[in-house]
Amino acid sequence: MTIQINRRSALAAGLALGISACATANSAAAATIRPAPEGAPNIGLGDYDLASLGYRRDEFFISGTATSFEQTSPESYDVRSVQSAPYLTRIVIVRPEDAAQFNGTAIVEWMNVSGGEDLPVAWIMAHTEMMRSGFAYVGVSAQIAGIEGGRSPVGTALKVANPERYSSLAHPGDAYAYDIFSQVGEALQASSARRLFGGVAPQHVIAAGQSQSAAYMTTYINRIDPVARVYDGFLVHSRFAGGSSLAPGGGMSAGSGAVPFREDLRVPVLTVETETDLVGPNGYHSVRVPDTDMLRVWEVVGTAHGDSYLNGFGLTDSGALPIAQIAQGYAPSRQSRGFDTTLPINSGIVHHYAMQAAIRQLHHWLDTSAPPASAPPVQIADDGSLVLDANGIARGGLRTPWVDVPTVRLTGVGNSGSPVAGFVGVGEPFDAARLAELYPNGKAGYLSRFEASLDTAIANGFLLAADRQEILALAAEMYPDR
Repeated sequence: MTIQINRRSALAAGLALGISACATANSAAAATIRPAPEGAPNIGLGDYDLASLGYRRDEFFISGTATSFEQTSPESYDVRSVQSAPYLTRIVIVRPEDAAQFNGTAIVEWMNVSGGEDLPVAWIMAHTEMMRSGFAYVGVSAQIAGIEGGRSPVGTALKVANPERYSSLAHPGDAYAYDIFSQVGEALQASSARRLFGGVAPQHVIAAGQSQSAAYMTTYINRIDPVARVYDGFLVHSRFAGGSSLAPGGGMSAGSGAVPFREDLRVPVLTVETETDLVGPNGYHSVRVPDTDMLRVWEVVGTAHGDSYLNGFGLTDSGALPIAQIAQGYAPSRQSRGFDTTLPINSGIVHHYAMQAAIRQLHHWLDTSAPPASAPPVQIADDGSLVLDANGIARGGLRTPWVDVPTVRLTGVGNSGSPVAGFVGVGEPFDAARLAELYPNGKAGYLSRFEASLDTAIANGFLLAADRQEILALAAEMYPDR
């Protein structure tokens, strides 16, 4: 049985009876959510026990009829409906076991499929803050590659990973992904969807996407959101200059690929940029626009697009590990996804803690209407490269103690030796001579300066007070004793 639900309203209904949400303004039909078959969903959240941390994971199938779009003219953001097609995809909801611990905000991620499978990047990068503060996370299989498989030989799509469980899934193509994503957001906010979250409806629903998903987020924000009006805010993570196409093949926009955010944003947008995303002819620096009352862009110094935290340690960091084990997780490594690089890879320590702050700050922005602090842009040379200081660290940008009181050259560019080298950055420890020059008073002097810089970053809202003790303990643990 299916129950029809008006937009932003609902008829009381049990999950067992089905949950339907009226489709967005350009959609052809309603969406229905039902529990997935029993068993574990195929999603790489991490190698730790969610139940022991007070969280649970549930998978649901969502079906309906989605609409594709085209722009009305080259000069306009406006779109019109083109065709409609049925779909059946899945979502995975990760939430507090005790619904009373849910803080009311659900992060709904358009999962990244660059690797040929669904990757829950927002969860991997900021899950310890999500669990600490009671967020819910919803991973959406928005694109066809996550279900059927893509060009990447690395990942495993759902139908390949578990054909028995996922054989019924049917995606009409990425031109329909925008409306599918809208219908998911609409369904999560229907009052009959309370049971998806343990009986408590979300107060805020934030859309998120990283890398290629950030390109889709950019197009969604510019073209679809003004019509759909579903999400309360957006977290755009690691976008380059381009947006995605509305055309049937999807992918990056044709032409110059220069797609700035529109000036008249409807809801808050927080964008977190790594150094990797900023540089070069397709770097975000070419489409920069000033912060507004609806836009904040954090260009975070010392970060890389695909660092060791995202591709390794983040999958084991439960938030409850001893400091020595966390420090080992950030130790220099030259390997990522089975490839060896010439230089040590960026550890992701700055990226992880800045993303934790971004999640919290966007939640606070929606709660209070007070935007986060603005950060200056990273300094970019005329040739599109980073302007560096004497330590090889970028100037300007969002600053943290790891780049203002450094022991490692952290950057998002400059590695080599493997197919992934352009994305993993560099995390090259300073030698003893450089450390002695920077910190003539040794570890005590270093820690004093580090703490002062940390407190400045926390005061600015760029790092969290809740992470302060762990960050200080890591600084003490990781300082080289020579």
